[in-house]
Amino acid sequence: MDPVIQLQFDDNNLLSLLFGEHDKHLARIEKQLGVSVVGRGNQLTIEGPAEASGMAQRALETLYARLRGGQGVGEAEVDAAIRMAGVSRSGVADTGIQLRRKTIHARSAAQALYIDALDKNDLTFALGPAGTGKTYLAVCAAVAMMGQGQIDRIVLSRPAVEAGERLGFLPGDLRDKVDPYLRPLYDALHDTMTVDQVAKQLESGQIEIAPLAFMRGRTLANAFVILDEAQNTTTMQMKMFLTRFGENSRMVVTGDLSQIDLPRGTKSGLRDAVEKLSDVEGATFVRFTDKDVVRPPLVARIIRAYDKADAHRARKRTTSGEKVADEPDGPE
Repeated sequence: MDPVIQLQFDDNNLLSLLFGEHDKHLARIEKQLGVSVVGRGNQLTIEGPAEASGMAQRALETLYARLRGGQGVGEAEVDAAIRMAGVSRSGVADTGIQLRRKTIHARSAAQALYIDALDKNDLTFALGPAGTGKTYLAVCAAVAMMGQGQIDRIVLSRPAVEAGERLGFLPGDLRDKVDPYLRPLYDALHDTMTVDQVAKQLESGQIEIAPLAFMRGRTLANAFVILDEAQNTTTMQMKMFLTRFGENSRMVVTGDLSQIDLPRGTKSGLRDAVEKLSDVEGATFVRFTDKDVVRPPLVARIIRAYDKADAHRARKRTTSGEKVADEPDGPE
């Protein structure tokens, strides 16, 4: 017989927000976990398999605590609470990044491991699909460390143009040429700092956003350095970047090995680094999957559909004897 869990909340004014319009938040929990959640007054009754019921309880308690702290609850927060309910069960610490304006909490087990890695390691590789928070959390960690005086500056970089940073054919001056490729980094900064703060620190050089080619010949000390979209680096570019490491610095390399845009036959620098550095002391690897996507659920379903098609194509080529190991657009 399935266990029954009774929950009671002391602030009735928050319950309508916890339940959602027409109890849609409760329905979402029921659907994802396969349990029954019924609210009467200030009480909730959860019934279902023991493990799922426990996750539902932890998710509801997390959401209620969020509401008591003055934060909102929507579909994304409900999904995150469900994922993190599984995190607490698995023994992964629920950690966060403290910024001046807010605290960024992990929304999946992989994010919790990633935040911990960003805090403790000098070199972290984050591998996985878009929408898992790889770049955003790295920027948040960098801003937090600079705010605490642990580093002097933040350097954000990515390959400016797929297949080798060919900027010359683009219109405008240098900034006009590279800005479209660096825009995601600006977006992450603007979500963690005010527009004026970002502008001021860009002007002073405390924050630098530059294409990867600009890293050559430099040594980056007292800095938090992020290389985004690293799957589109060549092996020489990746080696060049990693050897810019300086005193009291942190480096984070993010990328998705299923989204390589290099010319066919060119090996990804990120894939090469994973192979060469997996046993190197001081290098940490955090891997995300479609289950860690924190964008709308449709994004995760799209990623799974493409991964399934890529895997099928790889199997067909393997069967026919084609070489697929270093194909830039193949599965990881």
